[in-house]
Amino acid sequence: MEQKNAVNPSARPNTPAAPKAAAPAQSSGGASLFSVIAIIVAFVLAELIFHFVMGAGSRFKGGVNTNDPLPGDYLATMYKGGVIVPFLITMFLCVIIFAVERALTISKAKGSKSIESFVRSVRQRLNANDISGAIALCDQQKGSVANVVRAGLKKYQEMGAEHTMNTDQRVLAIQKEIEESTALELPMLEKNLVIISTIASVATLTGLLGTVFGMIKAFAALAQAGNPDATALASGISEALINTALGIGTSALAIVGYNYFTSKIDELTYSIDEAGFSIIQTFAAQHGSKGQES
Repeated sequence: MEQKNAVNPSARPNTPAAPKAAAPAQSSGGASLFSVIAIIVAFVLAELIFHFVMGAGSRFKGGVNTNDPLPGDYLATMYKGGVIVPFLITMFLCVIIFAVERALTISKAKGSKSIESFVRSVRQRLNANDISGAIALCDQQKGSVANVVRAGLKKYQEMGAEHTMNTDQRVLAIQKEIEESTALELPMLEKNLVIISTIASVATLTGLLGTVFGMIKAFAALAQAGNPDATALASGISEALINTALGIGTSALAIVGYNYFTSKIDELTYSIDEAGFSIIQTFAAQHGSKGQES
């Protein structure tokens, strides 16, 4: 592991090459547009669910949603949670939408076959000095990992025909190419994860805010009534706590999703590092003597 880090100290450099910076900028705009549209759609759906599903008159006594919910109807009870509920539903839907979107993106980034078998096959081609065969494997595999490995292999071929540079210079050129390709691929894998992590932090606080509003409303109604009504107070508190339950549930789901996707991205990064290390070490072993002579 120490030897690997010495060869490839940073899998995510901060300054990729200028000619390749245009591609992520364009895709970033598309991803941002998707995020905005997804949030708007989630909010509209949340409002529809809140007013026409949870707030349906058939769920309440007398057929009017201003009355008490029917016994055992939890959706009607959630409706009584107040105006914060649609925002909590929006966050919940956003977690679902972005989790599905990230799952599809990461699955596509892995490629058509197992990452482990792909890296193993590339190593075998490298050991046999079959660079064209390794590139063909990348074309078959596709995905982010294959794109990075393909870029490194192309640079490998280019440096193999380069005789004006010594071995160290050519190895650094291959390493730089792998790092730049990694810097282009990884940001797309991490898109929208910041939204999921933000929801994980904000959902609980939003739920608590809704609970506080509900408690204020319940105690204010109790104070105006004059006579303590334990049943009405308990009903008001239960409706207020709906917000906390929604907030905590949404936050827990977002935390699990965020940790899951970051672990998957780390696996892809490790695979890229492993393949890149193999490319660099193979080149140094096979071209070292030639590079020193030149």
